[in-house]
Amino acid sequence: MNSTGAKRWLLVALAAAVALHLCAVHFGFNRYYLGVAVDVGISIILAVSLNLINGHTGQFSLGHAGFMAVGGYTAAKLTLVFGTGCPTWAQPLLFIGALTAGGALAALTGLAVGLPTLRLRGDYLAIVTLGFGEIIRVIFQNSEFFGAATGLTGIANWTQLAWAFGIAAVSVYAVAALVNSTYGRGFIAVHDDEVAAAASGINPVRYKVTAFVVGAFFAGVAGGLYAHHKQVLNPAGFDFLKSIDIVVMVILGGMGRTAGVVAAAVVLTVLPELLRGIAEYRMILYALLIIVLMMVRPQGLFAGKGAAAKS
Repeated sequence: MNSTGAKRWLLVALAAAVALHLCAVHFGFNRYYLGVAVDVGISIILAVSLNLINGHTGQFSLGHAGFMAVGGYTAAKLTLVFGTGCPTWAQPLLFIGALTAGGALAALTGLAVGLPTLRLRGDYLAIVTLGFGEIIRVIFQNSEFFGAATGLTGIANWTQLAWAFGIAAVSVYAVAALVNSTYGRGFIAVHDDEVAAAASGINPVRYKVTAFVVGAFFAGVAGGLYAHHKQVLNPAGFDFLKSIDIVVMVILGGMGRTAGVVAAAVVLTVLPELLRGIAEYRMILYALLIIVLMMVRPQGLFAGKGAAAKS
């Protein structure tokens, strides 16, 4: 996808997000369905951001929920502190500032995680990132400033459909534009053969850290959206199982395939809701379906030729 086509796609996606939001407001759509739709938008951001790390750069991170927690708690705390008495016209500005601050702090956390650990590979990197994710969760769980084990409550309900899908469109565009840029070819080179990339003058550690920082930033923004959608934050919501959910979206969609990862994020967010009518068997059927899909299509439902095929 060239830059002109990508920008045109971004504008269309943003316009569609705004149109969906206006339709929802005007026609009074069911709040439950709107909530699921917002969850889908947040899942797309998380999956696409992790795909930059795991899919395009060839790493294996299991700590994405930790970055999401950093962004969520930061954004929620800022709006709780400064939102009291905030005039209506200024609330969107405060929300944007809180999401940006949450993403920035998550990016700094990604840098702190990346610098000492990204010389590791494969299983070792996965274990270390899993450990860092759990450390982040435990810090919030024991911090009175962030509500400790009880978490934060009373968060404003500011995450609307337009915010979720608008930022999802921006994240998809940003990752696709980065990977398909001249600089971004380094991510693919590191993914394909790290030793050969280093021999060609590419610094693998720099590209790995860049992927972690960018991925963590969008995960932090997704966390801020999540906080202002659920209106309650609890450390238990950011355990390693949340990271596993995001990893499954990336693997099911096809590592390195942005379109496939987006589709998988939609399917895996909506599917548990469709199975809610058989609640006692819901998670069993959900797990069995994933197992079958991985056995039938281990390369992912939408994987093309090559593990790091372009989106």
